[in-house]
Amino acid sequence: MSAHSRIVVIGLGYIGLPTAVVLARAGCRVTGVDLDQRKVEAVNNGALPFVEPDLDHVLREVVAAGALDATTETPAGDTYIVAVPTPFLEDKTADLSYVLSAARAIAPKLTGGELVLLESTSPPGTTQRMAEEILATNPALSLDGSDGKPVIHVAHCPERVLPGRIMTELVENDRIIGGLTEEAARRAKVLYERFCRGELLLTDAVTAEMAKLTENAFRDVNIAFANELSLICDKLGVDVWRLIELSNHHPRVNVLQPGPGVGGHCIAVDPWFIVSAAPEQATLIRTARQVNDGKSDYVVNQAIEAVSAAKTPVVAALGLAFKANIDDLRESPARQIVRDLAGKLPDCRVLAVEPHVEKLPADLAGLSNVELTDVVSAIAAADVILLLVDHDEFRGVDRSALEGKRVIDTKGLWR
Repeated sequence: MSAHSRIVVIGLGYIGLPTAVVLARAGCRVTGVDLDQRKVEAVNNGALPFVEPDLDHVLREVVAAGALDATTETPAGDTYIVAVPTPFLEDKTADLSYVLSAARAIAPKLTGGELVLLESTSPPGTTQRMAEEILATNPALSLDGSDGKPVIHVAHCPERVLPGRIMTELVENDRIIGGLTEEAARRAKVLYERFCRGELLLTDAVTAEMAKLTENAFRDVNIAFANELSLICDKLGVDVWRLIELSNHHPRVNVLQPGPGVGGHCIAVDPWFIVSAAPEQATLIRTARQVNDGKSDYVVNQAIEAVSAAKTPVVAALGLAFKANIDDLRESPARQIVRDLAGKLPDCRVLAVEPHVEKLPADLAGLSNVELTDVVSAIAAADVILLLVDHDEFRGVDRSALEGKRVIDTKGLWR
């Protein structure tokens, strides 16, 4: 691939935009595509539309150099990277509408020889389905050339990065590349070699899809153990944080930390894709999801019990993001807890504190008893302090301000 060929990245979210920036920094000519006009304008102005350390200055550099631009229309290119959402539906199956829409937008631009990569985390078989959607939209193409038609090369390369460290991990982490054909996998490897210093591991597309799901299901199961342990310790009057600390002195034990649930667009979602693919076999994975979702309900009930004696209850809910020091609220248990608490206690004021956002998301903004405020004001006004996210800003809270108030610390931050 020459430095002058065009790479088109479909989706300029938490994965697509950093990927586009890293490729542009590596000398590629990149166009990002997103339906959100405001996001497109922000990128073209070199402005970061979300919080991610170390991304903003590189974005400004590559836009200023003419290596990256953004548009709402899918252009012709030599390589397409699909990095769109794959949320789950109410029945916990995957919503592939964004992937299939991207496929239909790409298909008319293809003439043969192009590489199409799916980076979105997906259920087994999604890469094949995306390819079939492309061929259905543009029947002049082929996946293997056996019918004499021009060939396109389709592969899956799931992202494996941690929000807050994306710019580092995009470059340093190993990557799994699964092709619908061996040639597709090989061509994808050539692309990722341009910026990735980690090992590039080639396999088939379904195995690559399952590998990403397996990684997050493994983490989900281990977090579920810690969360279930916290419920048991509450029942027995044991300090779960101290218990885990002591248990982890065993040389072959590493119990994770409990919390208010599990969030983000990976660990809270991906295990359900395995369950939906093999529901009769995935009993442990399903149970882990239920334990982690149930922990959020448990925290809500704790808060309801804590304010039961107050005539005009006020709860300070510290944190809305799904993890510390980011602005990503996707599938956040903290956000769910605030929404459920406010809904179940309409006479309770819920003072939400999220230092990384400027306004409440729509689902919370629509609740008359929820307001966004700062940590000092929220603690001063509250009867109950509900610590949901271990943001650095919350670590330095004056402990004297907590005196006389009921504190529910789901992260063990103020032990």
